[in-house]
Amino acid sequence: MISYPDIDPDIIQIGPIHIRWYGLMYVVGIIVSYFLIRRQRRSREIGLDAETTHELLLYLVTGLIVGARIGYLVFYQYGQWGDYLRNPLEIIAVWHGGLSFHGGLIGALISGAWFCNRKHFPLFAVADSVIVTVPVGLGFGRIGNFINAELSGRITDVPWAMVFPGTDGLPRHPSQLYEAFFEGLILFALLWRLRKKQFTDGMMVVFFLVFYGAFRFFLEFFRMPDFQLGFVWNSFTMGQVLCILMVIAGGMLALYLKAGAGKQT
Repeated sequence: MISYPDIDPDIIQIGPIHIRWYGLMYVVGIIVSYFLIRRQRRSREIGLDAETTHELLLYLVTGLIVGARIGYLVFYQYGQWGDYLRNPLEIIAVWHGGLSFHGGLIGALISGAWFCNRKHFPLFAVADSVIVTVPVGLGFGRIGNFINAELSGRITDVPWAMVFPGTDGLPRHPSQLYEAFFEGLILFALLWRLRKKQFTDGMMVVFFLVFYGAFRFFLEFFRMPDFQLGFVWNSFTMGQVLCILMVIAGGMLALYLKAGAGKQT
């Protein structure tokens, strides 16, 4: 067993103001994404200059936060809606925790589509340029989860198991690090390499949906189910159910793009 590194989640605290590693990780992820978007030749070809990319990311981050919160309430708190209606301020209380990646993805896609429609940019081309950078933020975010000792893994006896603070004292998988590696580093490497090949616009989105869905589905077997839900379908978690839908959506998008390409030839 490996000792859990005792890292203070707060970088600095000034009175009621907390600057936390978790938030910093996402800020770093957004900054890195900005430069990676700008670096791509496809981005320059469609007119994503510095100012436009900055505005695009503002739309995406807004959609991400709103979608992640709504997704959490819909997917993971559907049995507690009465409590939220009695205390509506809790609906927006993201500082109390509770964000859903799948909801955030939907929110970012909607806000990105809105941006492209307003600015007359090709939706799938823009989406391809952005989606290959998403694993960077995912990887940093999972490291933030690890520092916060949240979303810990299932009980295990592997040599690298850890006892996380605030749990029952039993050794668990450091599943946050598994996700940081596969959903972050490996997924980024795959997408960054694939982007250089000649695909129909939108195929990078397909690859992201399928690869992320497959990675996350597998890694959920090492992660504790959400305590308020447990297993929602046989031995599957809500995250796994959403990942199945994500892979299906990727397949449907691939068929749509293929049909569109066929009509153009």
